Amino acid sequence: MKMELMQPFINSLDAVIAETMGCSAEIADVTMEEGNYKRTGIAALVGISGEIEGRVILDMEMAAAQQATADIAGAEGSLSEETARETVCELTNMVIGNAVTQLNNYGFKFRVHPPEIYALDAGLQGAADTEAVVLRFETPKGAVYLNIAVRYKQRRSGDRPGMIALCP
Repeated sequence: MKMELMQPFINSLDAVIAETMGCSAEIADVTMEEGNYKRTGIAALVGISGEIEGRVILDMEMAAAQQATADIAGAEGSLSEETARETVCELTNMVIGNAVTQLNNYGFKFRVHPPEIYALDAGLQGAADTEAVVLRFETPKGAVYLNIAVRYKQRRSGDRPGMIALCP
């Protein structure tokens, strides 16, 4: 997967975490997933179709999700898991929305599907022709994972060698 395609998601996650949780997010680990992805806490999945297709999963350790929920709601104490799920979906919307804006500025046309809670325990099987990159971000409030499994559907007709092209 090309870094030019991943960078908007990385930048967006960093900005959203800083804005909503009031802390920094440092990349602690990057791995390639060839098999199933197994969530670590509360996760939301967003599908992407068009010139870029695949999916992105935002996965937060339970402590990070609960802290993000408290930070956003301005509440102290115990909040329900349902409220934490809603928060993770909203954070996913924000991350994807910011990244999509950047990718649209590069000229890509694609559709982003609404986030849905990713609750599988067995793991999500990736496609054979799609690389999945899992980035683990450490925050003072817990770990956040960004699983990006997207690919280019086809070469765009206007791309030429030497341009900032996001094609393989």
